[in-house]
Amino acid sequence: MTEAATDILRVRNLCKSYRSGDTRLDVLRGVDFDLAAGEFVSVVGQSGSGKSTLLHLMGLLDAADAGEVVLAGTRIAGLSAARRDRLRNTCVGMVFQSYYLLPELDALENVMAPLMVRHGIFEWLTVRSAVRARARELLDRFGLGGRLHHHPRQLSGGEMQRVAIARALVTQPQVLLADEPTGNLDETTGAGILDTLCELNRADGLSIVLVTHDPVVARRADRIVRLAAGRVDETCPAAERKAG
Repeated sequence: MTEAATDILRVRNLCKSYRSGDTRLDVLRGVDFDLAAGEFVSVVGQSGSGKSTLLHLMGLLDAADAGEVVLAGTRIAGLSAARRDRLRNTCVGMVFQSYYLLPELDALENVMAPLMVRHGIFEWLTVRSAVRARARELLDRFGLGGRLHHHPRQLSGGEMQRVAIARALVTQPQVLLADEPTGNLDETTGAGILDTLCELNRADGLSIVLVTHDPVVARRADRIVRLAAGRVDETCPAAERKAG
C-alpha cells in the first residue's frame, strides 16, 4: 500500500495479542490498512479474524502491541492518555452493534453526551445551547424529531441505532467506525441504517470503516478488506454500490 496524502487513517504492521493464564492468543499479526478521506470501506472475515480488534485499535479504545496507527496525521504511539482521549473525542465517531446508549438519559441527552465530556463545567455553560441545537438537528435529520425525550427503553432497535449514529456525529468526526451496526436489527430496519451510512458518506463526505460478517452489507462500501487469521487476506472493490 502506498501512503497517500489524502489518507485520513493509516495502519502499518499492527499486532495485538491477549493472554489468558499461560495462553497467548495472537489476534492481529501484522495488518496494513489505509482509509482515504471520503472513502467507505467494509472489513469482513470470520469470527475471530480480528475485525473488531482492528476497529477498536483504530478508534483508540485499545493499544497495539506493535505497529503504527496514524489518525488525521497524528501518530498514536507515545501520546499521553489525555491526548489520546482528546483525539478520539474530536476525530472519531463510533457505532456499535449493541448501541451502548445511557439508559438514564433521553435521546437528546445521549446525543449531547460526547460534548458534555469534552467541555469543562464552566465552558459547558457557554456552549450548551449550541450543542443542544446541534443534537436536535441530527435527530431531526434521522427522523427522530418526535422522540427527543424518549429514553432508550422506549425506542425500537432501529431508533436506538439512529440515536447512536447521531451521538457519533455530534462531535463532527473525520472518521466513523461502525462495528456490526445492523447486527441486532431485522433486515428492513438494518437496510435503513445502512442507507443512512451510505448517505453520510456520499452527501457529507464522511470517511467510514464498517465491520460486518454480511456480504450483502459489505458490498455497499467502495472497497472490501478481508481479514483471515489476523492478517489482510485480500482487498478489492465492492461488487456493487447501491443508492441509499
